[in-house]
Amino acid sequence: MKTNQDSDLLEENQPQQNGVSPSSPTHYNAISSPTADEEPISTYFEEKIPIPEDATQIFSFRKLWAFTGPGFLMSIAYLDPGNIESDLQSGAKAGFKLLWVLLGATVIGLLLQRLAARLGVVTGMHLAEVCNRQYPTVPRIILWLMVELAIIGSDMQEVIGCAIAFNLLSFGRIPLWVGVLITIIDTFVFLFLDKYGLRKLEAFFGFLITIMAVSFGYEYVRVAPDQGQVLKGMFVPYCEGCGPVQLEQAVGIVGAVIMPHNIYLHSALVKSREVDRGNKKEVKEANKYFFIESCIALFVSFLINVFVVAVFAEAFYDKTNIEVNQQCNETGSPHTDLFPLDNKTLQVDIYKGGVVLGCFFGPAALYIWAVGILAAGQSSTMTGTYSGQFVMEGFLNLRWSRFARVLLTRSIAIFPTLLVAIFQNVEHLTGMNDFLNVLQSMQLPFALIPILTFTSLQSIMNDFANGLVWKIGGGVTILMVCAINMYFVVVYVTALNSVVLYVFSALLSIAYLCFVGYLVWQCLIALGVSCLSCGGRIQVPSRHIDIYLLSNMDSDALVES
Repeated sequence: MKTNQDSDLLEENQPQQNGVSPSSPTHYNAISSPTADEEPISTYFEEKIPIPEDATQIFSFRKLWAFTGPGFLMSIAYLDPGNIESDLQSGAKAGFKLLWVLLGATVIGLLLQRLAARLGVVTGMHLAEVCNRQYPTVPRIILWLMVELAIIGSDMQEVIGCAIAFNLLSFGRIPLWVGVLITIIDTFVFLFLDKYGLRKLEAFFGFLITIMAVSFGYEYVRVAPDQGQVLKGMFVPYCEGCGPVQLEQAVGIVGAVIMPHNIYLHSALVKSREVDRGNKKEVKEANKYFFIESCIALFVSFLINVFVVAVFAEAFYDKTNIEVNQQCNETGSPHTDLFPLDNKTLQVDIYKGGVVLGCFFGPAALYIWAVGILAAGQSSTMTGTYSGQFVMEGFLNLRWSRFARVLLTRSIAIFPTLLVAIFQNVEHLTGMNDFLNVLQSMQLPFALIPILTFTSLQSIMNDFANGLVWKIGGGVTILMVCAINMYFVVVYVTALNSVVLYVFSALLSIAYLCFVGYLVWQCLIALGVSCLSCGGRIQVPSRHIDIYLLSNMDSDALVES
């Protein structure tokens, strides 16, 4: 492992300015794109996609096609097994009433992904690399650990989602732990597809998204939900007759859609295109096309999520366990014992979801559902592995071989996932999934606050820094998203009914809030609230005299502002 010595030396050699040491926690360095010898060895960036020249047109489909890829890989996080489970539970518990929450969460996600993509395009570095250069050592390490926890939590949901799909497709013959091992092995194989070309790898991800669209689209057509109710639920922001259960589900939708590691992932994926970062016009054009591609990709992911919500809203909203049990009995399903003979409302997860589809709509519905879950789990597991690599490379500045890095990032999630798979029954994973959702919700500030901080600094983004509207709007949006997720955490903790866990949670909350407060303090200074700096004399450079401006990935030229 090699530390970022050049950045440390830069901070040590700079004189004090306005009485504030540049190495103080509230100072942000003007950064340059990494030079060729600094660029980490990375599986994804061994090939750069060239952008065709077309100076005569304001919009070019050829250019859009060249930029297409990173946004669709990013959108896979909106389709992982955790999201699918949130969708089906939303339909079963609230019917069509929360579709507008799903739409709103997707739009918020799009705006946050825009910030991530702009950071990568403008600086030539992804979020983890910028955090490594800008935060002091201790906050940087804490931030890395928090993001790793989020990736592990997401990874566990994705790998176990694949294992559940294998179990359903094999009539239960493949146990959960064997499915986990199969997923881990085939993920290693698929990840090395980029040796045959980056576009082929992106095409493979596109193929998996197509499988999801066809599988869940089939379920949508087979169940034939009321289209009027779908549109009403999507565009009327109201939830008639909703109570605490539906409120918790709405909060869960937001938490499932907006995932912390996806911000880090998208800021890295956009580096795969050849963009002259010394040319302001090219940078602006890249931002435009990446945003258009993200809009298209998230629109596709939103439709797939709507398919799942609508299917379970139409077929299983307000259904009781005894109704499902009787139907499964009539069809001769071997899974009848999953549903007790009582009048409680049906509780479903991705495993039970496939079973009830099979009971009500035939075996084909079950197996096609399982194929869709397998595609969702496999694709999100692969992008999760990329996230782990980018985060570890960026925060720790690793220069390991490709295989070593893939092995390490896979191993971090393998052991907890295997333990769960060995000791937990495939039919009772809902409790674990709730815990993992809470874990990821708690890590959300550690992606959203840094991305707003750095994209608001002219010393980092130059002319592409956030304007006043984006600063205020972004800050309010992030505050709202984090508050919603914290509510979800509080609801989960208060349901534990254990004094020991309450005390432990309180102590953990103090440390957690202190670190979040530190990040918020840094962010507010970046947004222009300079009175919060030490003694009110902080200098956040807006137009540094010596600043590395939008230099090429392989350029080290110092530009005079």
